[in-house]
Amino acid sequence: MIVINCEKVKLTGNKMDEKVYDNFSGYPGGRKEEVAKDLLKRRPEVIIERAIKGMLPKNRLGRKMYKKLFVYAGAEHQHSAQKPAELKF
Repeated sequence: MIVINCEKVKLTGNKMDEKVYDNFSGYPGGRKEEVAKDLLKRRPEVIIERAIKGMLPKNRLGRKMYKKLFVYAGAEHQHSAQKPAELKF
Protein backbone atom coordinates (compact mmCIF):
# COMPACT_ATOMS: atom_id res chain seq x y z
CA MET A 1 0.00 0.00 0.00
CA ILE A 2 1.39 3.38 -1.02
CA VAL A 3 0.07 6.52 0.68
CA ILE A 4 0.96 9.89 -0.85
CA ASN A 5 0.29 13.52 0.11
CA CYS A 6 0.25 12.80 3.83
CA GLU A 7 1.23 16.40 4.61
CA LYS A 8 -2.36 17.35 3.73
CA VAL A 9 -3.86 15.29 6.55
CA LYS A 10 -6.47 17.04 8.70
CA LEU A 11 -7.43 16.14 12.24
CA THR A 12 -10.86 16.91 13.68
CA GLY A 13 -11.56 18.93 16.78
CA ASN A 14 -8.63 20.17 18.84
CA LYS A 15 -6.42 17.17 18.03
CA MET A 16 -3.78 19.32 16.29
CA ASP A 17 -3.09 21.11 19.57
CA GLU A 18 -3.96 18.39 22.10
CA LYS A 19 -2.92 15.03 20.61
CA VAL A 20 0.50 14.03 21.91
CA TYR A 21 2.83 11.52 20.28
CA ASP A 22 5.52 10.17 22.58
CA ASN A 23 8.71 8.18 22.11
CA PHE A 24 10.60 6.32 24.80
CA SER A 25 14.20 5.30 24.27
CA GLY A 26 14.26 2.92 27.22
CA TYR A 27 16.71 5.02 29.20
CA PRO A 28 15.83 7.07 32.29
CA GLY A 29 14.66 10.48 31.12
CA GLY A 30 14.41 9.18 27.55
CA ARG A 31 10.73 10.03 27.02
CA LYS A 32 10.02 12.69 24.40
CA GLU A 33 6.60 14.16 23.69
CA GLU A 34 5.50 16.07 20.61
CA VAL A 35 2.19 17.69 19.71
CA ALA A 36 0.54 16.63 16.41
CA LYS A 37 0.93 20.12 14.92
CA ASP A 38 4.71 20.08 15.40
CA LEU A 39 5.05 16.48 14.23
CA LEU A 40 3.08 17.28 11.07
CA LYS A 41 5.56 20.06 10.23
CA ARG A 42 8.62 17.96 11.00
CA ARG A 43 7.67 14.43 9.81
CA PRO A 44 4.14 14.15 8.35
CA GLU A 45 4.57 10.46 7.45
CA VAL A 46 4.70 9.41 11.10
CA ILE A 47 1.11 10.45 11.82
CA ILE A 48 -0.28 8.18 9.09
CA GLU A 49 2.12 5.33 9.89
CA ARG A 50 1.23 5.27 13.58
CA ALA A 51 -2.50 5.49 12.87
CA ILE A 52 -2.36 2.53 10.48
CA LYS A 53 -0.04 0.50 12.70
CA GLY A 54 -2.48 0.91 15.58
CA MET A 55 -5.26 -0.65 13.47
CA LEU A 56 -3.24 -3.71 12.44
CA PRO A 57 -3.21 -6.96 14.43
CA LYS A 58 -0.49 -7.22 17.07
CA ASN A 59 1.12 -10.45 15.82
CA ARG A 60 3.35 -11.81 13.04
CA LEU A 61 0.76 -11.09 10.38
CA GLY A 62 0.45 -7.45 11.49
CA ARG A 63 4.21 -6.97 11.32
CA LYS A 64 4.29 -8.40 7.78
CA MET A 65 1.41 -6.17 6.74
CA TYR A 66 3.15 -3.09 8.18
CA LYS A 67 6.28 -3.79 6.13
CA LYS A 68 4.19 -3.41 2.96
CA LEU A 69 3.12 0.14 3.89
CA PHE A 70 4.89 3.05 2.20
CA VAL A 71 3.99 6.63 3.19
CA TYR A 72 5.24 9.73 1.37
CA ALA A 73 4.72 13.41 2.17
CA GLY A 74 4.58 14.56 -1.46
CA ALA A 75 2.86 13.30 -4.59
CA GLU A 76 5.96 11.56 -5.97
CA HIS A 77 6.99 8.05 -5.01
CA GLN A 78 9.57 5.56 -6.27
CA HIS A 79 7.17 2.64 -6.89
CA SER A 80 5.95 3.59 -10.35
CA ALA A 81 7.69 0.57 -11.92
CA GLN A 82 5.27 -1.71 -10.04
CA LYS A 83 2.30 0.06 -11.71
CA PRO A 84 0.18 0.58 -8.58
CA ALA A 85 -3.58 0.96 -9.00
CA GLU A 86 -4.98 4.24 -7.67
CA LEU A 87 -7.74 4.27 -5.05
CA LYS A 88 -9.62 7.54 -4.53
CA PHE A 89 -11.31 8.35 -1.24
